[in-house]
Amino acid sequence: MRALLLEQQDDQTLAHIKDIGSEQLPDGDVTVDVNWSSLNYKDALAITGKGKIVRNFPMVPGIDFAGTVRHSRDDRFKEGQSVVLTGWGVGEHHWGGLAEQARVSGEWLVPLPNGLDERKAMIIGTAGFTAMLCVMALEEGGVHPDDGDILVTGASGGVGSTAIALLAALGYRVTAISGRDSNTDYLKALGAKEVMSRDGYIETPRPLEKQLWAGAVDTVGDKLLARVLAQMNYNGTVAACGLAGGYQLPTTVMPFILRNVRLQGVDSVHTPLHRRQTAWERLAGILPDSFYQQATHEIALEQAPATAAALLNNQVTGRTLVKIR
Repeated sequence: MRALLLEQQDDQTLAHIKDIGSEQLPDGDVTVDVNWSSLNYKDALAITGKGKIVRNFPMVPGIDFAGTVRHSRDDRFKEGQSVVLTGWGVGEHHWGGLAEQARVSGEWLVPLPNGLDERKAMIIGTAGFTAMLCVMALEEGGVHPDDGDILVTGASGGVGSTAIALLAALGYRVTAISGRDSNTDYLKALGAKEVMSRDGYIETPRPLEKQLWAGAVDTVGDKLLARVLAQMNYNGTVAACGLAGGYQLPTTVMPFILRNVRLQGVDSVHTPLHRRQTAWERLAGILPDSFYQQATHEIALEQAPATAAALLNNQVTGRTLVKIR
């Protein structure tokens, strides 16, 4: 079977398409024929070697995949059943989805809900799953559509794009921040009412600024997140899930103790099974059909290394779908 294999030579990460045998797959109780995967920011870091994502080589990257069960020792899964996987360190320390087969723990798999096929599941992928968790965090923080505008940062990426589509479909008014002016029409087609440039948000913020946002989904971190916090409405909630702009947070306690702002971290790697199932069922029911055409760029497995480099250079918009078979 074909796989994108990462190897290390002279401290350099090398990515090649190779033929490997199923006996080389790591341990697991479910073997899946992978039909679709995707390319995420973490995948791009792993493939290019620009991030310390992979520590054991050789490694098959790909932090998510969708396919059909080929063999199972887990009674919850049957041959031919469609499943999806995101997270759990797959593609980092356990061989991942950028190969024609994967062998994993059944604990990591979610049966595809009604309304989703495998291709749509990977258009959503880890990014869309994370976006749904962020929206759920806003809801659980008490943010309702009539409370005010919602801000989405890093809006041109996979998480941001899906968050906009989800929030718009749920009746929220969404403002998007993007580093690429050329994506304004794309973001408005997804449901953003306004698109702002990232340039105005990268300066060091004051401790408190004018209240603008009832809620926010942040994928960037650092100074941008600090400024978003300073602009939150009283009782606002920020769901933070990324650090594309850096892992620092140069803020103060003032938004939290004077405006009752909540900063909710969102992790999609180790999300418990019951919450995963809820998120996937909601994704199947909320996203409009138009999303699957608007937010997707499809590539072949052989194109993954070049596309990974382009993604890190901020040259990729929305979701990158990888056709494995």
